[in-house]
Amino acid sequence: MAKGKTTVFFCKECGYESSKWMGQCPGCRQWNTMVEEPAAKVLPSSQGKAGRGDRNRARPVLLSEISLEEQDRMKTGFEELDRVLGSGVVAGSLVLVGGDPGIGKSTLLLQVCRNLAADGKQVLYISGEESLKQIKLRANRIGTVSGELRFLCETNVETIQEGIQERKPQVVVIDSIQTMFREDLSSAPGSVSQVRESTGVLLQLAKGLGIAIFIVGHVTKEGVVAGPRVLEHMVDTVLYFEGERTAAYRILRGVKNRFGSTNEIGVFEMLEEGLSEVKNPSEFLLSGRPEDASGAVVACLMEGTRSILLEVQALVTESNFGMARRTAAGADYNRVNLLMAVLEKRCRYDLGRFDAYVNVAGGLKMSEPAMDLAIILAIISSYKDRPIDPGTVIFGEVGLAGEVRAVSMAEQRVHEARKLGFTTCILPKLCLEKMKQRADGIRLIGVANVKEAIAAVL
Repeated sequence: MAKGKTTVFFCKECGYESSKWMGQCPGCRQWNTMVEEPAAKVLPSSQGKAGRGDRNRARPVLLSEISLEEQDRMKTGFEELDRVLGSGVVAGSLVLVGGDPGIGKSTLLLQVCRNLAADGKQVLYISGEESLKQIKLRANRIGTVSGELRFLCETNVETIQEGIQERKPQVVVIDSIQTMFREDLSSAPGSVSQVRESTGVLLQLAKGLGIAIFIVGHVTKEGVVAGPRVLEHMVDTVLYFEGERTAAYRILRGVKNRFGSTNEIGVFEMLEEGLSEVKNPSEFLLSGRPEDASGAVVACLMEGTRSILLEVQALVTESNFGMARRTAAGADYNRVNLLMAVLEKRCRYDLGRFDAYVNVAGGLKMSEPAMDLAIILAIISSYKDRPIDPGTVIFGEVGLAGEVRAVSMAEQRVHEARKLGFTTCILPKLCLEKMKQRADGIRLIGVANVKEAIAAVL
């Protein structure tokens, strides 16, 4: 008899399984994503029946029979993290935390474990990358650790499963999922099959025992979590740690969240004793602003329910070559080119022979259209070499006809600007007309097009 097939092919993007290699995945329609992995061993029928017999049978319930209680969410000790998670950690949830190496994923989760243990929760920190001595060195740096916080260095998923079922902690941290492996799979740790099957075991533990599990995931050079795309579909929440390793701040962004909004961000600052939350990012990002410098304006943008004030800088210089150069840091490069084309066509500015450099101070990467008007006024301010009043905040979307279009949450943006001491606000005229409540102490100027905005500030 012919031997059974010992390998199968998995799609790295969606996890589609096939017995033969294919150039295009039938599941996600991506090319060259099929990789060969050893097939999982099938348990004998006797073991399978025994396992099914021991398992408790679930019964269907009515929606009215399901109870939601306040204690189902646990506070992490970081208001920024709680906001991104949706007001706390949900019992029985599976959270994936990704980010570049050295960005602070393990440090943040260790601080969360310390806070939860100090709050009386039973926490288990499982590391497959560091020894117990390395963890203790990092724990000594972040401060005193007390309470029921236990550590385990293990990569075997079966051993981890037994330990979790025996201890039954309330919170578990797995650092990282790429180091975990199952003995019944002959592939190496970090492969598609190992990551998928290991996550499946952790998912059953989280839902079956009501344990909140945090998983640390490595990222590829493209910035996405390594492993099959099905990994992100299996978990409840996907968080990404963003920021440069050389910068002091870190941005925690929710990409997927079954228990809250995906538009929220958390801002942290990396200090010697660990990560510290920045509760007022606007004040932090506006510190060190230049005085009486042309090409610098303040914009007000929204990240979820939070309004953030940041500085948009532009530098326009005459080009020494035949082709003008455009550079954008923190803003969309194509958007900057589009806005400069609007200035050339609608306002008759000759920018074709000038180099233009646009930068969002602080290193943030923003893509909200409300930053359009600030970019345009920063470019014109640098082009004319005339500074804009430092007490002015600007927001509004710009269309191809040069019109300034309305944006959402205008009242909240205005109140945030007034709270930080700004005296003038340039906003879309439609937003000004629809505002139900005007803020005292700040002058509001509504503009209908780019020409009116330029006349109002220069």
